[in-house]
Amino acid sequence: MKEIFPGVWKSGKELFTKNLVPGKKVYGEKLVVLNKQEFREWIPQRSKLAAALLNGLNNMAIKHGTKVLYLGASTGTTPSHVNDIIGNEGILYAIEFSERPFRNLIDLAKNRKNIVPLLSDARKPEEYYWVEECDVLYVDIAQPDQTQIAIRNFDEFIVHGFMLLAIKSQSIDVVKEPLEVYEQEKKKLEKAGFDVIEVIDLEPYEEKHSFIVAKK
Repeated sequence: MKEIFPGVWKSGKELFTKNLVPGKKVYGEKLVVLNKQEFREWIPQRSKLAAALLNGLNNMAIKHGTKVLYLGASTGTTPSHVNDIIGNEGILYAIEFSERPFRNLIDLAKNRKNIVPLLSDARKPEEYYWVEECDVLYVDIAQPDQTQIAIRNFDEFIVHGFMLLAIKSQSIDVVKEPLEVYEQEKKKLEKAGFDVIEVIDLEPYEEKHSFIVAKK
């Protein structure tokens, strides 16, 4: 097993993070013990960030101690791995709009004390105005105006840092080709003053999805 980024390990085509809560699974993932340390398999079909890493992501903005604002945290699959990476010195503000997956987030946060679950609408950052300045904005909300929502949250909570944006082309435009949609959203970010560093197609793990890394 080789560490490919701080806190992210790879063995063959499998990814792993070191389990911050040893003995606890989050979504049925495999646990592996090596040199008396426990690692959790990071399944790319369940996590767009894992898919991006396997498809050649070069800029991994999340590391030990990072403060992350996460829009669209759902049941906490990817947030749990982000939590492993940032460790107890980092913090993850997990925004989720739907009550059912939010209940899973609450359970997750019982064992992972630096996950802060917030039942809020990402379109209304004033609902969580008290969140501190963060280093990274992670966005996975599958809305037609998701890029605009991402830009507003970034401007509210991040002075200088990274945006990691998962794009589902059919949530934005069902008629246009996915590549057209990705380019369109990239231009929106550039117009807003972002430097778009990478645009990664997430096939075959996620159909008609891409992953954008931008910096400001």
